[in-house]
Amino acid sequence: MIPVTKTFFPPIKDYHGQVQRIWDNQWLTNRGELVKELETNLKTELGVPNITLTTNGTLPIQIALKVLAKGGEVITTPFSYVATTSAIIWERCKPVFVDIHPEYLTIDETKIEAAITSQTKAILATHVFGNPCHVEEIERIAQKHDLKVIYDAAHCYGVKYKGNSLFNYGDVSTCSFHATKIFHTGEGGALFCKDEELNHQLFYSHNFGHNGPEDFYGVGINAKMSELQAAMGLSVLPYMNDILKARKNIVDFYNKNLNFSKLQKLKIREETHWNFSYYPVIFESEAKLLKVQKELNEQKIYPRRYFYPSLNLLNYVNRETMPVSEDIASRIMCLPLYKDLETDVLFEITKSI
Repeated sequence: MIPVTKTFFPPIKDYHGQVQRIWDNQWLTNRGELVKELETNLKTELGVPNITLTTNGTLPIQIALKVLAKGGEVITTPFSYVATTSAIIWERCKPVFVDIHPEYLTIDETKIEAAITSQTKAILATHVFGNPCHVEEIERIAQKHDLKVIYDAAHCYGVKYKGNSLFNYGDVSTCSFHATKIFHTGEGGALFCKDEELNHQLFYSHNFGHNGPEDFYGVGINAKMSELQAAMGLSVLPYMNDILKARKNIVDFYNKNLNFSKLQKLKIREETHWNFSYYPVIFESEAKLLKVQKELNEQKIYPRRYFYPSLNLLNYVNRETMPVSEDIASRIMCLPLYKDLETDVLFEITKSI
């Protein structure tokens, strides 16, 4: 079976070596040695001033919303994973959808201002498939209207925009280190924030609000990463160059061998150093997508429809028409992309399409 993605497993001896440290330390959670080491290594690797590791990639969004949106309206994208919208609702905020750009697939920055009301507190935008939003224009709008900016950067490990880590844009950026991501800790995630005062608030919010064992800065939740998760991250990190190189080769193969007279591919924003996180293709119609999907499934090849349906059509939101997102969501499918994907399989995929 060929899945759309596949978890990278480091050599078992590498993981055993990290786990042995946990047994030696007799410390499983509450910010042990491995979590702190992984944070230090990632700050250097990614070029970010601050990072708070978390137990998954959704809690960082919820924490950022709790701290910055304060129950108000949040302008967001309908084209993302469901966690982007559900986190807004879970934190008792109101999602206000703005349609997407038809080529970059990120939120259409030209439509944001029309959605702002007196109740708007924040913009939560997704760097879709690791493709940057128009961060300069979003920043200009946010400053003009005194709004906070949160980026769902779940797909953005290693992405740079204009030479700077994409995690350094916005008031807060969040990332997922789920097993399906390029860099992973099995389950996991992170908060990124440049402002020291806000970073402090985010940090204590992820650990019950603790200020020492018997005092509390304020309300918090348990979003801490465990030592076992950090052990996986420390085991995966040395292989990131190999992983990214392999993924680039697969993307290059697709770019060379697919017929783009009848397919549209993702347009990467200018001045972006991309990470080859996904390979989405947009078909002429949903019927053609379903036909190709059926043919590939019959060969035990399983692409996936990211992101479907458009989130404005969920049954727990106020439905508004988002024509571009709804259209793209009906016609887009991600092709298999992972480190050890073999060339003969790639030939079969491109041939079938």
